[in-house]
Amino acid sequence: MKIDLTDTTASKINKAMVRGRRAIGTPAVGMVLTLVIVTDEENAYDALRAANDASREHPSRTLVVIKRVSRSPRDRTKSRLDAEVRVGADAGTGETVVLRLYGEVSDHAQSVVLPLLLPDAPVVVWWSVDAPRDPAGDPLGALGQRRVTDTYAAEKPVHELRSRAESYEPGDTDLAWARITPWRSMLAAALDQIDCEVVSVEVAGEESNPSVELLAMWLADRLHVHVRRAVSAGPGLTQVRLETTGGPITLHRSDGAMATLALPGQPDRAVALKRRETSELLAEELRRLDPDDTYASALRFGVDRLGGIPSATQRAEASARGPESLPVRQKVPDSDPAPSAKTSEPALPASPAGDSDAGRPTPAQMPPVKKADS
Repeated sequence: MKIDLTDTTASKINKAMVRGRRAIGTPAVGMVLTLVIVTDEENAYDALRAANDASREHPSRTLVVIKRVSRSPRDRTKSRLDAEVRVGADAGTGETVVLRLYGEVSDHAQSVVLPLLLPDAPVVVWWSVDAPRDPAGDPLGALGQRRVTDTYAAEKPVHELRSRAESYEPGDTDLAWARITPWRSMLAAALDQIDCEVVSVEVAGEESNPSVELLAMWLADRLHVHVRRAVSAGPGLTQVRLETTGGPITLHRSDGAMATLALPGQPDRAVALKRRETSELLAEELRRLDPDDTYASALRFGVDRLGGIPSATQRAEASARGPESLPVRQKVPDSDPAPSAKTSEPALPASPAGDSDAGRPTPAQMPPVKKADS
């Protein structure tokens, strides 16, 4: 059942929801949370479909906030709120309100959403696109116990990861983190099967996929070893290779569906590692409403502390910020135990002012190369 309201108020929307529930014969409210979706008109359909699918596991009241852009200065000074109330089969297992905000009211969306929240129920805010730099400081984000973003939808995912690390507050999470849950589970299970020590790690995947960086940061943060980020053709994450004292452990996925797990001294085995839909990722994030300390620790590790050759996007970002802001991965050469003879010798650092040894230092004078603190 759908009820369209034009130039309405929050009070009228609440009355329409009660009227709709009575009309379909379900006056009782059995929803467990309020899901606030902040999106635009272009992505509203996909976001709403994902929320409806997730509501089968988490019955909720879904509030979709769409800020409409006014074309003329006169329209920007006028405020209007249109709403579409959906109950029953049109709203999954809960109820849905699509809010379209025009004019000045779009700058005060929290005032519209607040009267529509379920009483005594947790609130989750999800930005499907155009997430704010500081989700917890956003007026809508301040209403939620859990704030979900998606760096994969950002124009510059690596830059977005840096912003998320700077503004992180307990309750923040990202769908790019949920995408690597099966990979983290598989790698943890693989390390439990053999008695060894991890020496180094390489993570390969698409250039503009932040899940690859997050997985690399998680491994570096938990294992305290050097992690190299490599670029592949995809789709998504393609391979993780762990060099251990007992031999290499490899988890390789080339088609986005099935992966091959190779352990030292054991036959290769095929494992299901399918790329999941947005509805599955959202349902996973709604299962827990407490702060995700593991995500926070991996995020704060810092994308610039990963080793390996930087991608084209990262090189362009570093070039725009200036040479002094080059990430660590560009300053420190990859320390292989047996480098190729064709590898060019890295440039030696210039002597600081006032140093008596102004010439080129000998190998004996050079400080030992320290392993990257990963």
